[in-house]
Amino acid sequence: MIVLKTARELALMKKACELSAGALRAVGEAIEPGISTHELDHIAYDYIIKRGGKPNFLGYNGFPATACISINHEVIHGIPSKKRRLQSGDLVSVDLGAVVDGYHGDNAFTFACGEIPEQVQRLSDITQQSLFKGIEAAVVGGRIGDIGNAIQTYVEAAGFSVVRDFVGHGIGTKLHEEPEVPNFLKGSRGSRLMPGMTLAIEPMINAGKEAVTILSDGWTVVTSDNSMSAHFEHTIVITENGPVIMTRPPEDD
Repeated sequence: MIVLKTARELALMKKACELSAGALRAVGEAIEPGISTHELDHIAYDYIIKRGGKPNFLGYNGFPATACISINHEVIHGIPSKKRRLQSGDLVSVDLGAVVDGYHGDNAFTFACGEIPEQVQRLSDITQQSLFKGIEAAVVGGRIGDIGNAIQTYVEAAGFSVVRDFVGHGIGTKLHEEPEVPNFLKGSRGSRLMPGMTLAIEPMINAGKEAVTILSDGWTVVTSDNSMSAHFEHTIVITENGPVIMTRPPEDD
């Protein structure tokens, strides 16, 4: 069942989304060669806890950390480690969220660690822009499939591939709610978009082919052809006046 949020619920959810965005920004500001992914995860944890929230990934289906940190050919769900240190040239995707007063926020960003090759930067740029293409399509009267179609069309025209094994989702009092939000056109156009729908739109884009593999840790998803991957995500709400991005960091933070 798709849950439409009231103005009161959206106000509560905005707190979680702003906290999620602030934590993501804090992690991004700390990314540099030599830092461990465990240290980055600790930054995210401290940021969320000190501001009255809880990390919503920590313990989710057994996930052992606050943030998913995925590097280079890792697509999503990378597990932070004290032994894993960033190197200049790494492409670092960070996905995290927070829960406040029972409502969730969720966002992701792909950061460059030091200087990265031009073609890798292009992958990141196209992935980020495809997120905004998907958001632009999230309008009242449209359908879920319009979001994925906008992302897929933009990405494939640029020569990259859309991961199909993982998709975006509804979000609210649960981290994952209905509906699924594919980053590609999947059969029918799906559910109609209505005011009050809150969605986590998150294109996962590969430089090579779309196929992915889950590693033996049961979490880390990698490209099957070892090509680079990028991931961006915003939580949005659909309104009569168009989509609104809720995962913006607070200005006074």
